[in-house]
Amino acid sequence: MARRKNSKKTFENVEVLDAGSKGKGIGRADDGRVLIIDQVVPGDIVDVTTYKKRKSYYQAKPHQFVKLSSKRTEPVCQHFGVCGGCKWQNMAYEHQLFYKEKEVLENIKRIGKVEIAKTHPILGSEKIYFYRNKMEFSFSNSRWLTEKEISSEVDITDKNALGFHIPGMWDKILNLEKCHLQGDPSNAIRNKVRDFATEHDLEFFNPRDKTGLLRTLMIRTSSTGEFMILIQFFKEQKEKRKLLLDYIIKEFPEVNSLLYVINEKGNDTIYDQEIFTYYGEDHIFEEMEGLKFKINAKSFYQTNSEQAYELYKIARSFANLTGEELVYDLYTGTGTIAQFVAKKAKHVVGIEAIPEAIEDAKSNAKLNGIENTSFFAGDMKKLFTSEFIAEHGQPDVIITDPPREGMHKDVVQQILNVKPKRIVYVSCNSATQARDLELMDEFYKVDESQAVDMFPQTHHVENVVCLSLKA
Repeated sequence: MARRKNSKKTFENVEVLDAGSKGKGIGRADDGRVLIIDQVVPGDIVDVTTYKKRKSYYQAKPHQFVKLSSKRTEPVCQHFGVCGGCKWQNMAYEHQLFYKEKEVLENIKRIGKVEIAKTHPILGSEKIYFYRNKMEFSFSNSRWLTEKEISSEVDITDKNALGFHIPGMWDKILNLEKCHLQGDPSNAIRNKVRDFATEHDLEFFNPRDKTGLLRTLMIRTSSTGEFMILIQFFKEQKEKRKLLLDYIIKEFPEVNSLLYVINEKGNDTIYDQEIFTYYGEDHIFEEMEGLKFKINAKSFYQTNSEQAYELYKIARSFANLTGEELVYDLYTGTGTIAQFVAKKAKHVVGIEAIPEAIEDAKSNAKLNGIENTSFFAGDMKKLFTSEFIAEHGQPDVIITDPPREGMHKDVVQQILNVKPKRIVYVSCNSATQARDLELMDEFYKVDESQAVDMFPQTHHVENVVCLSLKA
């Protein structure tokens, strides 16, 4: 059999011109193709080696830095470059904001082909580290080994890990010592749980063989100072389970909610699993502008609590409510936006596909004494129909906060059929948002747009636009 020809190429003195999709650097090869380069910052000059070739571009990695960009900063995390969680830690925060805002505006212009009447500057996050309120870590008995460990002749016995998946390697877990994404007591909980489990021979999960006891650890913290711990076990071993959970209570008696799951299926998602309360309550509380939101293990809540408040304030401001409007909140989740705007609306109707989220929304509305909201569960494109609107009223304003894939074309068409006076579109993916804006361009103009940075040290960004009917 003939050997496969080595298609790798090297290019020298490549200037990184821009930040592109997924935060990768953009350069230009000698043959005119675009270079998409890993782990670089705009302004770097690098020698690169390609690892993938397409008709119009290469994907490449730097093998030598000729000159470092002035936009660089020193990463604070010891795991940077191996962990895929904070790929922009090497770029100063003001430049992160610049490229996030640039991406949003270019997507709206290039994909959406629409004009924005007024663009507000991107809103940065006051906290650029330790801002997440929810983290999920995986156990593994086959941790990621460094090149130094692999090349050494030492017999490595400490292979247990509790941390994140290595990018592109579903079965390898990076053992985290300190993560800069979630505040105290997150690091202490993770490290103590890992050490205790190792000392007491509690088996860490093997994702290839589907063996072991410990699968995942979830930690939720809240703006009220409460925190939740959930341990996911692969099988029921009562004595070992109790041993670990009792240890957690002993070490962290201030925990408000200690939960566990027995999950024997192939994947580790918990949304179809029964959750057991071992200690405390089955929930914690978030608070925003006097409103309380009950958060359980399956609840969706924006992962940056402080910045979520800023995001919702922008959405409410764009809605420009007077107290007389009927508002529809599409993809309402647990009803946070719906309840946040309710005091300025006549009535708010929330629609969400997940029944448990709608039950949370109803429960939270009752908890907050909000009586001018109604919540309904169902597939958006099937529930949000002319019959539904005939029954619940013609909306004056629609707020929509869809998942990353944006709105289904049938949902967009129904919005166009309804023709509310204003639409506030909150998005975590400006590319799909731009696509939807183009679909609505015949009838709506974009009055305002503002990007909001919910995820410092990453390329991810939220964007809010306000649309109004064309005259």
